[in-house]
Amino acid sequence: MNSTRSTFKASLSAQESARTEFYQENVKAPGDSLKAMITVYKAALLNGDGGIASEIENRIIILENEKDRLEKQVLELSAEITSGKEKYIRLQADFDNFRKRSEKERLTTRSDAQGEVIESLLPMVDSFEKAKQQVKPETEKEKKIDTSYQGIYKQFVEIMRSLQVAVVPTIGKPFDPSLHEAIAREESLEFKEGIIIQEFRRGFLLGGRLLRPAMVKVSSGPGSKKATAVADHKSSGQPAVGDQ
Repeated sequence: MNSTRSTFKASLSAQESARTEFYQENVKAPGDSLKAMITVYKAALLNGDGGIASEIENRIIILENEKDRLEKQVLELSAEITSGKEKYIRLQADFDNFRKRSEKERLTTRSDAQGEVIESLLPMVDSFEKAKQQVKPETEKEKKIDTSYQGIYKQFVEIMRSLQVAVVPTIGKPFDPSLHEAIAREESLEFKEGIIIQEFRRGFLLGGRLLRPAMVKVSSGPGSKKATAVADHKSSGQPAVGDQ
């Protein structure tokens, strides 16, 4: 009888030891596979092992808490990354704006400096033009001097052109107060009212910037000249200009 009891106890002890070894092999730490833990949990429930089932439930809770903590950490890191990207984009935009503004200021400063230098040379251009109109070389020596003089002026004009200096259009063009300075008005049969009929001084542009307006005379239309012309033509039997 005592021998039978001992054998039964030894059998129960062996089964308990085997179950314990099985649980310990499959559930070692909170980081174990959840699938393995669920398998052990089912086995514990089937075997009525409340201690192991409770332990696994606690470990599952720990895993859930760890999962929540990691998810929160991921969200925080994602927010930091997004914020960092936004800051980087803003910084890059600010840098691009600064670079463009600096480049614009540099070009403006350069253009202003060029404009000042060229403006100081414009009286020289006026002198060349005046000499070209007034000087009439007669002797061979005078012609050689004039040729040399005009060669220098031509080189000067080429340099001005290379700097994007252009002459303001005048005769035959409509008067533009942003480009022209009207110092006289005159009736004209050839030009309509508001059209430039004579240039007194050249105007110049540097790129799209006005260096100096052109001094001009502007047509005020035919006026009394047309009436006089009509009367003269009628007396001669010829049709007046504009009546043909």
